[in-house]
Amino acid sequence: MSTTQPPGRRERKKAATRKAISDVATQLFLERGFDNVSIREIADAADVSPTTVFAHFAQKEALVFDEDDEQRDRLVAAVRDRPSGTTINRALYDFYLAEIGMNLAEHGDDVARTFMTFLKETPALRDYATKMWLRHEDALASTIADELGLAGPTAEIRVYARFVLQMQTLVAESEDQRAELDAGFAILEGGWAPIETRLAEAAG
Repeated sequence: MSTTQPPGRRERKKAATRKAISDVATQLFLERGFDNVSIREIADAADVSPTTVFAHFAQKEALVFDEDDEQRDRLVAAVRDRPSGTTINRALYDFYLAEIGMNLAEHGDDVARTFMTFLKETPALRDYATKMWLRHEDALASTIADELGLAGPTAEIRVYARFVLQMQTLVAESEDQRAELDAGFAILEGGWAPIETRLAEAAG
């Protein structure tokens, strides 16, 4: 059972400010293009100072992705807190499927498609999105190793973690996300399942 305490008032306020800035920036980017909007304009539209913008976002590209840390935590929790009897591969598949569902439920299909088109047409954001997900590689690999009772990630675990994270970009850019997700995890299941069993047996 998790012992993490719920965020306090200060943390909630900080998160709300961060999300508000990101929402304003994303709307401006969609309307005018990523390269045509300045940090000053974003700050003015969000009614904050440029210093506040940079306090929450280290670079302009990060403004579009306001849930980086939260996504990492959800990714790790999907493996660590998976139901008994659920394989790691299935847990990660379910996580991605839930993320797709959450995005559609919050924004709707049309908005989600518009946003993905915007990302595809903005190379700086595509590169940032890919690198953002790959930053979670160590956390995911370490969690998988812990769940299998290992002292640290093996080469197979690191390769698997990289493939899982690379798949997110492929699925996000697809016209048929569910089909891409099913195909990707079916391929991973065939290659990963015997490895997971072997590593777990060797550790325990």
